Amino acid sequence: MKKVLFISLGCDKNLVDSEEMLGLLVARGYEITDTEEEADVIVVNTCCFIHDAKQESIDTILEMAEYRNTGKCRALLVTGCLAQRYQKEITEEIPEVDAVLGTTSYKEIVTALDKVFAGEKYLEFQDINFLPLADTDRVVTTGGHYEYLKIAEGCDKHCTYCIIPKLRGSYRSIPMEHLIRQAEYLAEQGVKELILVAQETTLYGLDLYKEKSLHILLSRLCRIKGIRWIRVQYCYPEEIYPELIQVMKDEKKICHYLDLPIQHANDAVLKRMGRRTTREQLTVMVNTLRQEIPDIVLRTTLITGFPGETQEQHEELMGFVDEMEFDRMGVFPYSPEEDTPAAEMEGQIPEEVKEERKAELMELQQEISLDKGDSRIGMELEVMIEGKVADENAYVGRTYADAPGIDGYIFVNTETELMSGDFALVHVTGALEYDLIGELADEYTE
Repeated sequence: MKKVLFISLGCDKNLVDSEEMLGLLVARGYEITDTEEEADVIVVNTCCFIHDAKQESIDTILEMAEYRNTGKCRALLVTGCLAQRYQKEITEEIPEVDAVLGTTSYKEIVTALDKVFAGEKYLEFQDINFLPLADTDRVVTTGGHYEYLKIAEGCDKHCTYCIIPKLRGSYRSIPMEHLIRQAEYLAEQGVKELILVAQETTLYGLDLYKEKSLHILLSRLCRIKGIRWIRVQYCYPEEIYPELIQVMKDEKKICHYLDLPIQHANDAVLKRMGRRTTREQLTVMVNTLRQEIPDIVLRTTLITGFPGETQEQHEELMGFVDEMEFDRMGVFPYSPEEDTPAAEMEGQIPEEVKEERKAELMELQQEISLDKGDSRIGMELEVMIEGKVADENAYVGRTYADAPGIDGYIFVNTETELMSGDFALVHVTGALEYDLIGELADEYTE
């Protein structure tokens, strides 16, 4: 039985593709390994959204190429966004790579390996707007109690800094019945939290059903037995609509949490970015969400140092962050990507200025986050247990306010034995900059 090592880089949407490919390989009889030395096959599912991600992908391919030369490995495959964008360069400059699959060709991974083991090189790039739908079950790689559900592929926004539409194509919603079947399977595997992801979740269904249908999908997912939490990521603020807000209010399984990637708050910068909102519109949407759902947790992401951003515009963004007090925030220095309009714009900002502005924003956010944490002291919150703290009578978990991998944790002191995936009621006793501290409330767990 051949063993395959899968290295998935980049975003959670890419991780879903990796799990789909693993499902296809397992169905074909491949065994999964987590060590390079044991692998007959190594697959690197790449990212190239920004420069650092691109460099990580290249470095990983080169590292794995050494095992192709000197180890047990007999097949090295490169898939994902870097493969889609630089197929020619990969095949010409890294001869150890045996197969390259584009972003819409991952279903061909079994065929690719058949060809490679028959002594052939294999390249496969389908139409960028093709929507691959695997008919085998995914392999869960996140630990089992939470999983990502990718509800759409591609994007139609064409922000001036973003290469995604050229790598992933136009916006295509995944049919609802396919998603329901996938979610039911994940629930059967013990998954308790579904995290809905796409380049933009709020437009779900518009292409297939001629109307925004995320609220309908959410209602149906809430009916699935075993699913306890449903979390929605990547909601463009201008596309949030009343029915979506209402279903979040009505359905207890939907976490009162939204990720709103606003990127900036100065109107001129937003316009150069190709964004569809103004500062006033962003303010109205944030205030509306908080009025309709008072305990909602809002996460956002910002780009600092975008071409032409002045010190005054940066200070306006600082003022906006101070005013809005987002619960969670990530800040990324602008990364000029080739083949994007922003890379050719005048007024490129020096790297040290980008980093200084990022540091200022994150210092401000740290103060906001600490205040938010302090306000939760004394509350009792439902917590999903993630694992045990080594050598201590304490566990690490997440509340509804925390998405895995990007937000904070709550550390739960208790002598009661808990398991990953358990839900516990926790009394909050303290707060750090991004994390909480608590104790089990009345020894309650389920």
